[in-house]
Amino acid sequence: MRTLIRLEITRTLRNRKFMFFSVLYPAILFTVFAGSIGTDKKVDGLGITYVAYYMVAMAAFGAMTAVLMGNAERIARERERGWVRQLRLTALPGRGYVAAKIASAATVSLPSILIVLVIGAAAKDVRMAAWQWVALAFSTWAGSLVFAALGVAIGYLATADAARPISMICYFALAGLGGLWGPLTSWPHGVQQVLDYLPGRPYASLGQAIEAGNAPHAKDVTVLVVYLLLFAGAAAWLYRKDTRKA
Repeated sequence: MRTLIRLEITRTLRNRKFMFFSVLYPAILFTVFAGSIGTDKKVDGLGITYVAYYMVAMAAFGAMTAVLMGNAERIARERERGWVRQLRLTALPGRGYVAAKIASAATVSLPSILIVLVIGAAAKDVRMAAWQWVALAFSTWAGSLVFAALGVAIGYLATADAARPISMICYFALAGLGGLWGPLTSWPHGVQQVLDYLPGRPYASLGQAIEAGNAPHAKDVTVLVVYLLLFAGAAAWLYRKDTRKA
């Protein structure tokens, strides 16, 4: 399993086009969103500035770009080319394959997160304590594993032609309903309560709580852990099912 993890990470890092868009795309979006907003203007009900809000949102959005969009289509293509049949000859369990794919995706998501945070501190004058920066980077990175597992599941559920549109629908829906494009504080309270149980909003809330000087809420962490187990379990099951067909 360790050999496969190293192989997947190496393959991901060699994909320069994918690395370029995954790492720089969220940083560009953050610069655009935060460029016309005053640094002192605060988001109603959250206690953080709009600049800080979009810093967290675009760091999370960039991580989702890397782990969800990157995993789904690539895995579907590998299935089409017979890579699963090769793995079937080994003793690799389904959980090992899922772990390798999640690890390779997490390798890409971390630099995209760090670049957005550096721009926030250096160019947008976001100021926080050292522990907040570290906690913010770690929580955004760790939370992205949920969407990496979702990407693996989609890659094994869909054909190569269908994987991209399915992953894009999930990607934009989860980002929009998670508040990554803008605050949801003006939405009806009942709708917000429902969104709290989808993975996008708890993911964004991790960083927002840290920016406000608090620990992430236990509810948000629990929701994300449940989704991680659900998506990873589904991905492992689909992998085993696919190898039985190969």
